[in-house]
Amino acid sequence: MSTFKSLGVPNYRIWFIGALISNVGTWMQRTAQDWLVFAHLSNHDAGAMGVTLALQLGPQLFLAPWAGLLADRYSRRRLLVMTQSAMAVLSTGLGLLVLSGAAQLWHVYVFALVLGVVSALDAPVRQTFVSELVKDDYLANAVALNSASFNVARMIGPAVAGVLTVAVGPGWVFMINTVTFLAMLGAIRAIPLASLRVQPRAAAGKGRIREGLRYVRNRPDIVVVLVAIFIMGTFGLNFVLFIAAMVGTEFGMDAGAFGLLNSVMAIGSVAGALLAARRGRPRMRLIFAAAGGFGLASGLAALAPNYTMFALALIPCGLFALTMITSANGYVQSTTEPVMRGRVMALYMAIFMGGTPIGAPFVGWVSNVAGPRWAVGVAAAAGAGTAVVGIVWIIRARQLRLRFDRTARGLRFFRIESLGAGDALNKDSAVKEASAARDPHPDDADKP
Repeated sequence: MSTFKSLGVPNYRIWFIGALISNVGTWMQRTAQDWLVFAHLSNHDAGAMGVTLALQLGPQLFLAPWAGLLADRYSRRRLLVMTQSAMAVLSTGLGLLVLSGAAQLWHVYVFALVLGVVSALDAPVRQTFVSELVKDDYLANAVALNSASFNVARMIGPAVAGVLTVAVGPGWVFMINTVTFLAMLGAIRAIPLASLRVQPRAAAGKGRIREGLRYVRNRPDIVVVLVAIFIMGTFGLNFVLFIAAMVGTEFGMDAGAFGLLNSVMAIGSVAGALLAARRGRPRMRLIFAAAGGFGLASGLAALAPNYTMFALALIPCGLFALTMITSANGYVQSTTEPVMRGRVMALYMAIFMGGTPIGAPFVGWVSNVAGPRWAVGVAAAAGAGTAVVGIVWIIRARQLRLRFDRTARGLRFFRIESLGAGDALNKDSAVKEASAARDPHPDDADKP
């Protein structure tokens, strides 16, 4: 399978280029904002960074049902123009405030909160707009390439932002991000409206949000993926926070070193996204295996004796994290009914990002009280815990048990065997029939 096959689709290629430029600007702003809070507006307070992250990502948790319904009901192209324009205005406002020298910590908190509201409306629209650009059998590949784009930008953006933050200050970084939003808006305008794939729209009327929640409740495979991303998103993926704490507190280095570490970690992230693109259809077992690998890699990072070893440990952290995230995202999108996709992905993003108001302040508190290495240890525990959840679910879904065989020799005294021929947890026939019609290949967890 070709890793880059979706780029052969003209509409997706235009989208990819615009998104890549915009993503570079987004990572530049994130890096500059985090360092502004950590080093300029607070006294190297990881807790203040945690509050900023919580305010920016928290609205996902509360606005997700309405955001998903908007994505299923209205023109996603038009919604994207509105949300991207609003974020450009916010970036300009914060940049001017910082350049004027009037910025205070509470100003950043306010901008983070408003940006979080707009981003909460934007996220499910961006996620599901891809299905209007490529056909269904290209969808998993397109999702993986989106992740690759985001993480190529993650390699470039933080490194550039680190240099610029030291050279000219964070205010100019915010202004540059404003310009990069124009690339995304230009790409959206360049995609002909008539060439977009027509997707079914949710009907008007009451109960449409509850309809989406019922759909997810009747899909235990999606439920367990949502549990996994909640654990990882809440406690495992607070990279910016614990990297800043390790750089500033443990190693005593500056914004340039902070930006470089974000870029180093993105090397592994891009590799994980590209590997996911080559695999094609996401597998349930890969999601949880990658979570376990992330837990192990994070444990090694927590024990790293110096900056160089810590940087090297971040590469597999990024690889396993993006493998897990991309596989989970692709699995949910490719197995969800098109008319439900916006609501399901909004719930996905709410659970994935909305756990940050819990996790980020907690990890910041752990870093302040016990030290940055223990904050990285929280990420390691999250990866291990997610892997355990996956193992338990797969055993139940495939009706497996561990049996002692008295007649066997060597290491074969114990063997795994199936108690049944089907998925013990997914017995909703209507869902299974719809899934089979949409995707003839069963997931690993449904194999006997």
